[in-house]
Amino acid sequence: MRTEGRLAGGFGFPLGCVAVVTAAIVAGLSGAAAHPGYAVAAVALAVGAVAVITTPLAAAGVVAVGWAVLSGFAYGRAGELLFIAATGWVAVILAGAAGFGLALGAGWRTVRRVRPVFAEAVVPEPRKAVEAGHRRVASL
Repeated sequence: MRTEGRLAGGFGFPLGCVAVVTAAIVAGLSGAAAHPGYAVAAVALAVGAVAVITTPLAAAGVVAVGWAVLSGFAYGRAGELLFIAATGWVAVILAGAAGFGLALGAGWRTVRRVRPVFAEAVVPEPRKAVEAGHRRVASL
């Protein structure tokens, strides 16, 4: 699989998993227990950020892990996955964040690849005339 300036999936997926779990923990510690929407926003931001720098397959895996973390701990509270309407919307939000991140990353890589490079013309300075070490005398 060609990565074309992206972080390879073998590195992007674990990075995304760590980012998702960290975002969920930080959101949980900051009071998201009463409002799971805060955790959804934090995890969606992490998913989008990882999708910018990694491959589409790794981004899809991060979406699945993010959904599982949110379904099991932000909505389920016991680690059990919940298949309810709220977690269905969470899946849609995370997939949208990943799609937006992938599009943003592709656009950024296109701009970096297409950007014209204007090199300034370098004109060397003219050399000084060589002074003769001795002068020839014309014979008469």
